Amino acid sequence: MVRGHMAGKLLRSAIISCCAAAFLLFGYDQGVLGAVISLDSFNETFDHPNDNLKGIFASIYDIGCFAGALLAFFTAERFGRKGSIVWGTWIMALGTILQTSASEKIQMIASRVITGIGNGINTCAVPMWQAESFKSHNRGALLVIQSALIAFGHPLSTAMGLASSQAEPSTFAWRWPIAVQGIFVVAILCLLPFLPESPRWLVQHDRVEEATEIIARLEGSHASITDRDVVRDRDAIVASVEQERAVGEASWAEVFTEGKMRNLSRVLLGAGPYMYVLLSSALFMVYPSTDHYLRDRFNQWSGINSLAYYLPLTFEGNIGLSKQLSLIISLALGLQYFALSWLPYFFIERAGRRKILMWSAGACSFCMIMISIMLKINTKASNWVFVAFVFIFFDVFSWGILPVSWMYASEIMPLRTRNKGVALGVGSHWLSNFVVVYVTPQAITNLKYKLYIIWAVLNASFVPITYFFYPETARRSLEEMDEVFLNERFGVTKCKKPGPKFRAGSEGSDSDLAAEDKEAAVVVTKEHAGIHG
Repeated sequence: MVRGHMAGKLLRSAIISCCAAAFLLFGYDQGVLGAVISLDSFNETFDHPNDNLKGIFASIYDIGCFAGALLAFFTAERFGRKGSIVWGTWIMALGTILQTSASEKIQMIASRVITGIGNGINTCAVPMWQAESFKSHNRGALLVIQSALIAFGHPLSTAMGLASSQAEPSTFAWRWPIAVQGIFVVAILCLLPFLPESPRWLVQHDRVEEATEIIARLEGSHASITDRDVVRDRDAIVASVEQERAVGEASWAEVFTEGKMRNLSRVLLGAGPYMYVLLSSALFMVYPSTDHYLRDRFNQWSGINSLAYYLPLTFEGNIGLSKQLSLIISLALGLQYFALSWLPYFFIERAGRRKILMWSAGACSFCMIMISIMLKINTKASNWVFVAFVFIFFDVFSWGILPVSWMYASEIMPLRTRNKGVALGVGSHWLSNFVVVYVTPQAITNLKYKLYIIWAVLNASFVPITYFFYPETARRSLEEMDEVFLNERFGVTKCKKPGPKFRAGSEGSDSDLAAEDKEAAVVVTKEHAGIHG
């Protein structure tokens, strides 16, 4: 029998609970400032910041996340998955304390950066730790659960903002929603000492016996280190690690070289949903405002985070709703978004990545067109139609763009370049977030309905880009995707349908599944992480 305080279902539940607190915190962090930034008490505290400074307050967090994500890729192997989460969570604790107690602009900016660094570390470490602690056949369910929990964090922050807004004009109205982050932080730090390190990380550091014991604990209190299932899982991880060591890690120069394996093409495709907008931003005009120029550089080509970070401000600034009603509608939207984000679990493998991505992008484009038209009409009836299409936009986004954008990078990267390729994808995600969150308050004021025309065009353009250049990855192994890229010419894909359904005995080796498990975990952060892709 294996020694340990927890084993089997209890241990697995504890790991899931710890990860759930982290995923909820991911989503909560992205929505909390938008829930309080328009409150009178917040604006009084910081001497009525203009749109530019509000954008900095919100977006500087993403610069911290970018720095934390890069830091995690260089330090996660040294400190381990669990150790990285400990560091990331303590950094978030410090940032939360500084944010909650802030009374000066510089303190709020600095504390947002600190919190972002901690979150950036955790968005890389938590998904890897969870995926490496569970069997590969649980991966699909874990991906959906992660996305849904992150999505739930957003309406939770809105609910806290709505509840505490009743305390206006006291600063408690904005300090309490920010302080609530500490509840998740404490929960994570209390659970971590009783939970094990990732078995895969232990094997990578030649601690095979310790990894075997943890695998047995995860199997159940009845299991021993010599049980067949335990030995099989251990050998699969060992084989996967040995394969990675044999292949080696690519240099950065190799990542940006096309070559026979088309590495550069795969990196661009994997980071495409984020890098595409940064490249295309140069095509847009410069719009003057009252005292400066605003360049239309919008990331997250769907426009999701422009809405998500500032939902209450979106309703206030665009259609003139009251603060109270804006918070209530934002809460209802967030809850609906959470409820519907589970649906892809039932069709993402059957329908394939390409089909639902093109359908989702086309539907998002239509919603943005209608949102723009309703704002241009600007009547009482059109304003409520605007609200309805914001709801629909979140729905269709969650059914396609959200799950696919975080899965795709890990499914097309060659083994040698996968870690660095995924790092580039995550980095471009946070940099893109920074751009859109920074410009959104100014864009709502100065561009009005034109803002949504730009996102409609970007969404529509991704339909043909996906059709011609993005190969289908559903039900295909990593080796099969290598063959797909080797056989393409000029980047135009011929692989447009999902692979054949798995037959009994054809699922692939345990080592293949273990390797895929690890790589898929890296890009969930979205969730990813971040909640909106």
